[in-house]
Amino acid sequence: MSTKIDRTPHEPGWGEIILGAALSVALGAALGAVSLVLKPVAVVKELPKEPVASTTYFIEGSRDSGKAKQAAAKRKAFAQGSSGVFSILEDDLNALAGPATPPPAATPKPGEKAAPPPVAAAGMFVAGTPNFRIRDGLVQIGFPVTVNALGADLKVIVQAQGKFVKKGEVFAYVPESLVVGSCPVHRLPYASTYLTQKFLASQTIAEDIAAAWPKIVNVAVEGNAVKLTMP
Repeated sequence: MSTKIDRTPHEPGWGEIILGAALSVALGAALGAVSLVLKPVAVVKELPKEPVASTTYFIEGSRDSGKAKQAAAKRKAFAQGSSGVFSILEDDLNALAGPATPPPAATPKPGEKAAPPPVAAAGMFVAGTPNFRIRDGLVQIGFPVTVNALGADLKVIVQAQGKFVKKGEVFAYVPESLVVGSCPVHRLPYASTYLTQKFLASQTIAEDIAAAWPKIVNVAVEGNAVKLTMP
């Protein structure tokens, strides 16, 4: 008695077709997001008269030392809990954040070897000096990030624009948009929340400022300044 072998080719069902299509879309979206993240960003002081539609711009905030002469005094008075309205210019924030370029390496003493440059830890990212820009009622925070992936250092610019919103009894910075490289992360439904939390966690705040911050009774963005009202 012979056994008949069915050699009819397998025809995929509707479930397999839908699953395959969904995976293809997901993979395409992921590859598209990665390519946008790695796409170069144009760093400018102001937008050109005719911006290129396919180009992502990062507009740097002002870093005028002449306008930030009172930055240290404002910081000290705020940290001490002094009453009044503190008008913090973007120049003040950028002056307090640090230099735009890293300081030169220390000259080694005779007989000593120069210290090697810092290297990003594997699987981690290292954020550079933040830059602040205040316009149109929004506070923009941007900074370069070096990501160590597969043994290579990938450099991208992260920029967020947001407002200060009162959550409970404390004002918090809430980004309305978050762009990593040229990828608008805020448009990605699942990645947006995760990356926004990572972005906020990367912004360290000095202990004395963190201690004084809950005392603020009002935060207003006017022109190129953030006005903090202390009781």
